[in-house]
Amino acid sequence: MAKGVKPRVKVPKQAAAGEAITIKTLISHQMESGQRKDGDGNVIPRSIINRFTCDFNGENVIDVTLEPAISTNPYFQFEATVPEAGEFKFTWYDDDGSVYEETKEIAVG
Repeated sequence: MAKGVKPRVKVPKQAAAGEAITIKTLISHQMESGQRKDGDGNVIPRSIINRFTCDFNGENVIDVTLEPAISTNPYFQFEATVPEAGEFKFTWYDDDGSVYEETKEIAVG
């Protein structure tokens, strides 16, 4: 994992079958647009999280393409319906080829 890049995810530990839950994610990342210059006038290379996905038990829940205008430390909040117990897998894709992953289990009761 690249220095300073840290994903954080909040998912309820339990839900009722068929319940819509709220998921919150945040990844600490500089998100350099490639349009700014350093103190010497050189363009700072673009370095952003360019894609975010979430899957539940192998089925896609959300797939977002990010552009350079996205803010530093991108935050996403969305709802997902939980049909059964299982695992959410969150994946962030970086311009430099790095991939950051986090998983969270949820029980159905």
